[in-house]
Amino acid sequence: MSDSGATRPRKPLPVVGWRELVALPELGLTAIPAKIDTGARTSSLHGTIIERFERDGEAYVRFAVDFERQHVRQVCEAVHVDWRGITSSNGETQRRMIIKTPIRIGDVEFRAEISLADRSDMKFPMLIGRSALRRHFLVDSGHSWLQTHGRDVVVGHKP
Repeated sequence: MSDSGATRPRKPLPVVGWRELVALPELGLTAIPAKIDTGARTSSLHGTIIERFERDGEAYVRFAVDFERQHVRQVCEAVHVDWRGITSSNGETQRRMIIKTPIRIGDVEFRAEISLADRSDMKFPMLIGRSALRRHFLVDSGHSWLQTHGRDVVVGHKP
């Protein structure tokens, strides 16, 4: 009897809350407040494009991430993957630059595509979309900070 058609039990996925602090280690960014948004396909980071350039035949982008509350500007470099039309929450389609970089939420690290956008009018400088969450996490929209070490878990939806 062959078990080639049998499915193996899956390891349970960790659970994220509706907001978490995340890290983008290759960009030198830690503790970025992020909203978990299963309604968004693509993740997004508040970034201002400074310069596009080539290194070793590969397209790169240099961009700034501003943390206005802390009065900090972090300049980052990443491989420029693509330009895509992204439909924002107000229904408007914008052409955005896409980068691919490792992201760490809690103890889980994986590569994700992230669009660079002006999120200065948003409460969170980063949004984690469903493409990044898929196969990595389940979402509990009634809690916050479930994967954020050093923060107490918060019940409810108040920002």
